[in-house]
Amino acid sequence: MAFLLVTFAVKEESGPFQNLTGSRPDLRVLVTGIGQRNAEASIRQALEGHSPRFVLTCGFAGGLNPKLAAGTVIFSADENSTLATCLLAAGAKPAKFHCAARVAATAQEKRGLRQSTGADVVEMESGVIRAICRERKIRSSTVRVISDAANEDLPLDFNRLMDGGQNLRYGKLALALAKSPGKIGALFKLRRQTRAAAEKLAQVLVNVLARFPP
Repeated sequence: MAFLLVTFAVKEESGPFQNLTGSRPDLRVLVTGIGQRNAEASIRQALEGHSPRFVLTCGFAGGLNPKLAAGTVIFSADENSTLATCLLAAGAKPAKFHCAARVAATAQEKRGLRQSTGADVVEMESGVIRAICRERKIRSSTVRVISDAANEDLPLDFNRLMDGGQNLRYGKLALALAKSPGKIGALFKLRRQTRAAAEKLAQVLVNVLARFPP
């Protein structure tokens, strides 16, 4: 059976979607890890000997366009794609994505990316996943949700809390919070915001995939 492949960087992004989809037989979810290197290794392994009907590369994105609020679902699809029509019908907005090598942690950094790239949002995996899909002539779309708007600083610089493989080190996180306990409230606020964003993304994805029955 030809399958649909939906990728996310981390389980916090994929969880609400998996809760809503259950055990659809033609659907596979791939959690790639954070960053371009992890995404490339994971998607190449997943596609080895397989050719899905299409690939959706999903998750959070940082806002660069100040007109886009947190919780907005945005997408970029192949030209003349049925997926694009379905995504528009589901309420997603077309956007230009920039695939970055690091987390854009401050509003100032986001402004710089907006000026240098003209992109509406920034992410860290979809660009390389889409490139590999194009190599293999597999249809694909990027579908993400804005976790933090253009004017928002993240409570911590998450780049400093990762190891060389771009895995979040919880020991570093605990130490950072011990040094700056005033940021705990902002971190919990971000957690609530990202959870709501992941649920919004899941609803859009389920709506879209309903138009592609097994």
